[in-house]
Amino acid sequence: MQFPESWLREFCNPPLNTQELADLLTMAGLEVEEMRPVAPAFSQIVVAEIVEAEQHPNADRLRVCRVDAGPHSKDGPLQIVCGAPNARVGIKVPLALVGAQLPPAEEGGEPFAIKVGKLRGVESFGMLCSARELKLSEDHGGLLELPLDTPVGQNIRDTLNLDDTLFTLKLTPNLGHCLSVYGIAREVSALTGTPLQTPAIPAVAAGHAATLPVTVQDTDLCGRFSGRIVQGVNPKAQTPAWMVERLARCGQRSVSPLVDISNYVMFEYGRPSHIFDLDKIHGGLQVRWARPGETLKLLNGNTVALDEHVGIIADEQAVESLAGIMGGDATAVSDDTRNIYIEAAFWWPAAVAGRSRRFNFSTDAGHRFERGVDAVGTVEHIERITALVQSVCGGVAGPITDTQPAMPARPPVALRVARASKVIGMPVSQAQCAEVFTRLGLPFTEAEGVLTVTPPSWRFDITLEEDLIEEVARVVGFNALPGTPPLAPVTARVREEAQRSSHAVRHALARLGYQETINFSFVEERWETELAGNPNPIKVLNPIAAPLAVMRSSLLGSLVQVLKVNLARKAPRVRVFELGRVFLRDASVASSDSTVAGVHQPMRVAGLAFGPAQPLQWGRADKNVDFFDLKGDLEALLAPHVARFVPAEHPAMHPGRCAAVELRGTVIGHIGEMHPRWRQAYDLPQAPVMFELDLAAVQQRAVPQAQAVPKQQAALRDLALVVQDSVTHDALMAALRADPEGLVRQATLFDIYRPAQATAEVGAGERSLAVRLELLDDNSTLTDERIEASLQAAVARAQAQCGARLRA
Repeated sequence: MQFPESWLREFCNPPLNTQELADLLTMAGLEVEEMRPVAPAFSQIVVAEIVEAEQHPNADRLRVCRVDAGPHSKDGPLQIVCGAPNARVGIKVPLALVGAQLPPAEEGGEPFAIKVGKLRGVESFGMLCSARELKLSEDHGGLLELPLDTPVGQNIRDTLNLDDTLFTLKLTPNLGHCLSVYGIAREVSALTGTPLQTPAIPAVAAGHAATLPVTVQDTDLCGRFSGRIVQGVNPKAQTPAWMVERLARCGQRSVSPLVDISNYVMFEYGRPSHIFDLDKIHGGLQVRWARPGETLKLLNGNTVALDEHVGIIADEQAVESLAGIMGGDATAVSDDTRNIYIEAAFWWPAAVAGRSRRFNFSTDAGHRFERGVDAVGTVEHIERITALVQSVCGGVAGPITDTQPAMPARPPVALRVARASKVIGMPVSQAQCAEVFTRLGLPFTEAEGVLTVTPPSWRFDITLEEDLIEEVARVVGFNALPGTPPLAPVTARVREEAQRSSHAVRHALARLGYQETINFSFVEERWETELAGNPNPIKVLNPIAAPLAVMRSSLLGSLVQVLKVNLARKAPRVRVFELGRVFLRDASVASSDSTVAGVHQPMRVAGLAFGPAQPLQWGRADKNVDFFDLKGDLEALLAPHVARFVPAEHPAMHPGRCAAVELRGTVIGHIGEMHPRWRQAYDLPQAPVMFELDLAAVQQRAVPQAQAVPKQQAALRDLALVVQDSVTHDALMAALRADPEGLVRQATLFDIYRPAQATAEVGAGERSLAVRLELLDDNSTLTDERIEASLQAAVARAQAQCGARLRA
């Protein structure tokens, strides 16, 4: 919010200098982000009138002017040589006298001193100035022409009010009531006790009875709609210089008198409004939500597609305006406009919030309406706009129509004085709180220790007791807070021993040679369909880029994209991982501070390996990474837990080279080589190996359990079992370890034998597996008989469950 200090002081003029005023605003929560003078320093520049202008005898583009500078030209008009194209008799312009100091041409340069000069043989006693030479604007098309009633000889700084300061406030979203000069003045008045000057806005007498019918169809969009017809306006009139100047100092360029007046009242009172060309409206107006398929060409030239989430103003034939954001091109005022319709409405903040960003632009009106605009002042602000229109463009006003289908109700908020003292950190009395609310214009009632405030119509930010406590604190003054250290007990958050942190998981993967990546949570829809098997991903309403249109349900697509970026930069070996959140549809999830209704958001950890299994070295043969390399990494990551890898299928992975990762009987993720179809589709020279696991499961770790050192010695026995090729290692080991007596403590495969040709011992489609069994009884020494019986029982289990036989 940018505004000139002089305009603020017209509403409230506290006995503070500029710096003190800036400090006051900042300490009250209205941070002054920037404070700069309207014009740079310069001196001895006065108003002069050109009384003669003749062609220079020796130059086609120069004129010899004689100017009247009032008391500064005691010996008669001063002779000035000027090259400006608009130098002519009768105009009043700035004159830099001999000895004047002009602003430097470049920032940091030296001021430019005016001396008596001679141009093409003709003396010049000063310089006539343009706006650019005075650093007032970039306009260098000619001399800065001043109003004809400007007193000759007056200092130009007084004429143009250049000893003024521009304030730029960095307002937080809860300060929508301060998005106007009057709103800021109201705050200054409350903070300083200086009276607030509220100009009276008299009603404009109606000169005709014409009205425009308006129907508010959706009250959740619009709570109040006011309007008036003004006939016979002159849109070609010139906007007054004082209004152009104030708009410029608020950062708004002049467009046309009707648009300028609307903008001026917006900056003055915070009321966005819109002026329609009445003759371009077909029938009456409808205020409603848009319908799918409707479009609107806006004032900025863009044509936008609308849907049922966007509010509009429409006539009987087409959409004419985006509600609370921007008007349409079809009903815009122009030089041919003769009759206008002035509209001022109250749009619900929730109905306007976020709509501008959907169309990739923002407006001053939308910025205010989505924070809340006073619903009470529509009629009087139309009266203010009408009076300005008549003073500048003429016209005859009609009666104001005012529809109020759903005015906002402001429930009262109670403040406990004791609670306020505790939160603020210093004692405050009930009388102090009452004084604060009185100065802020907040109606309230009192009881013992409690004040109940009914928020006024312009304060959309007061909904909780904490909001009132904040008002007390900032009006009493943050400087008044005592410098006492806070009393806050420090309680260490001790993580369960059975759980490791996400940072520990990151460090573990980094030790295995992986590098962490951080990617967007919104991804291309293609990744979800192909790599996650998710045909119905959660769509992003307002994506930052067109391709990134859905929320991810898997981290694998992001890692594949990271791989492609690395390969494009000739990286031969890639090891990457990511810890991130995924987004899954789940109707059982309710909305809370940390959740969104219908969306489950678990954390996952995923990794990808591509290229050589080891960096280039002399001690090992070069080999590309495969499934078992990554399997070993996962076993190291999950240790001391022992995971099972069970053949499975995954949309992104090779059907025959993919496994589900089981931990304690629960599937926690998948590991596998990329599917050949996707390797070709994503143009990869070879298939990477990937994994994706549930982070919560990976964070679980076994707590060490103390065990006594065995008092007995273990017995080791080797078995050679012949099984079919279809028998898996896990199945055979499980059968051997399933000893009901508990003597078999471990079974380890240490050799595989498959003859080149079938023999009597190992037939076709069979293999011999050499397994070492560890037998132990904690309470007694194993005898040969017990060992032999345990071995025979293990062979019997293997035969029953896996079809194994003992090799001769």
